[in-house]
Amino acid sequence: MGNCLSFPSTNISKKLEQVLPIQTVFKLPSPLPIWPAGKGFGNGSINLGGLEVCQVSSFTKIWATHEGGPDNLGVTFFEPSQIPDGFLMLGCYSQPSSKSQFGWVLAGKDDAGDILRTPVDYTLVWSSESVKIKQDGNGYIWYPVPPEGYKSVGLMVTNSPEKPLLEKIRVVRVDFTKECEKDTWIWGDDKAAQSSKVNIYALRPKTRGTQAHGVCVGTFQVDGAASALSLSCLKNKQFSLSHMPSLDQIKSIIQTYSPLIYLHPDEPFLPSSVSWFFNNGALLYKQGEESNPVRIDATGSNLPQGGSNDGMYWLDLPIDGASKGKVKKGDLQSSNAYFHVKPMLGATFTDISIWVFYPFNGAARAKVKFINIPLGKIGEHVGDWEHMTLRVSNFNGELWRVYYSEHSGGTWLNASEVEFVSGKNKVAAYSSLHGHAFYAKPGLVLQGNNDIGIRNDTSKSKIMMDTGERFELVSAEYLGSIVAEPPWLNFNRPWGPKINYDTREELKNVEKLLPGNLKTQFEKFVNSLPNEVFGEEGPLGPKMKNSWNGDEI
Repeated sequence: MGNCLSFPSTNISKKLEQVLPIQTVFKLPSPLPIWPAGKGFGNGSINLGGLEVCQVSSFTKIWATHEGGPDNLGVTFFEPSQIPDGFLMLGCYSQPSSKSQFGWVLAGKDDAGDILRTPVDYTLVWSSESVKIKQDGNGYIWYPVPPEGYKSVGLMVTNSPEKPLLEKIRVVRVDFTKECEKDTWIWGDDKAAQSSKVNIYALRPKTRGTQAHGVCVGTFQVDGAASALSLSCLKNKQFSLSHMPSLDQIKSIIQTYSPLIYLHPDEPFLPSSVSWFFNNGALLYKQGEESNPVRIDATGSNLPQGGSNDGMYWLDLPIDGASKGKVKKGDLQSSNAYFHVKPMLGATFTDISIWVFYPFNGAARAKVKFINIPLGKIGEHVGDWEHMTLRVSNFNGELWRVYYSEHSGGTWLNASEVEFVSGKNKVAAYSSLHGHAFYAKPGLVLQGNNDIGIRNDTSKSKIMMDTGERFELVSAEYLGSIVAEPPWLNFNRPWGPKINYDTREELKNVEKLLPGNLKTQFEKFVNSLPNEVFGEEGPLGPKMKNSWNGDEI
């Protein structure tokens, strides 16, 4: 099998250099290591059960606009180039012009002989001829019409009104496809008339998770105009997991990309290891026996295993005041990063979730116009689990995206959009003061609107946690018994007690500090916040999160 990876290089022809004059091509800060020997991880192509696919990330620019979309800087459409011998194009690629060229599409090789077919015709989905925007000539987006029993997984883009050649693209037999849905917004033109208004979105499989077979193709769809012509994603029919990383490869990936977390310089509630939390007096409570809490073994071996969150058990801080104060502060020197590795997008990618434990989550702070206000006990809770997720390509081991968890939600960013540390491929993350949400950049993120909201302050301080320095691989289910899960991971109850306090009383104390016209606005904002912000319920552990077996968002 030949090398199925395709990257931009200095040997690209003059013609290709001329068509890519504006967008720079993103590259990781450092070359990738040679991955340890394994089965199929990083081998360049993945067999989906008769359909072999590879990622192509070298492109020829076809057409672009210079306004609309993110930052109003336009969109660029590309056709994959330098496709390896034997592989065939499945669709074009599109991305905002405001960003460095970063992305890929899959190309397919039909090992069975009847999985890929040429389309029978093209339907014009949309044309820019009547759109009054800054653009490089005119652009035309075409839908490949599949024969019966086949589906299209990508669109064609041209800069002329003539239909493309049928041989340019392939459609896929229906049993190798899965339903897909819109992902991130790429472009739209607000100036266009309603009849010609469109939005361009990236695509992803509709059903995603560790057992889901849908494969992302890297193509895009048009929403509006003739968008009833639907596209599909691919399906990994084989799903053998042979292209997932081995234990040694996991360790190498962690050392390559493991995030460096910057904690706020004023952070009083630091992370710790789970064993430090247990060894320093954390207690297990049982309903009906609250007067007789139990000390917890260092590994959590005496915690109830499995079951559901039935209110029967919960954890709490030590009873002794001095011990309680010590444990609330955490212990950065003992802190561990806990890694969970799982297949995603039909096992064509590996998700590496990095979980960090804080014994205590501090009170929230609000910004109300020009006034900064502490919110009393609001936001406080015992036991705080935060995480990030690295999404790594199983084709070549390249980092594709990074997920930053932020309270009850989070944000996916492409690798081209994140900060890397000191010329290395290690990702930077910033933990917010008291609340510990992760962000990609330092500064203030306001959880609210109209200059009223919960403050999330981050800063690049000297207080740091290198997740690749002290880590524990706690779960990689696809490896079977090779990775033994610690007992505490299967404690399915809250890591903190239900906190009972009078929210209205806390808010009244805050409102006393506000001018009259701001009190009503502030109260309306607080009422719109999710329960998690108030911290009244003890948080559950990592394995109880929906993202454990599913996608992040």
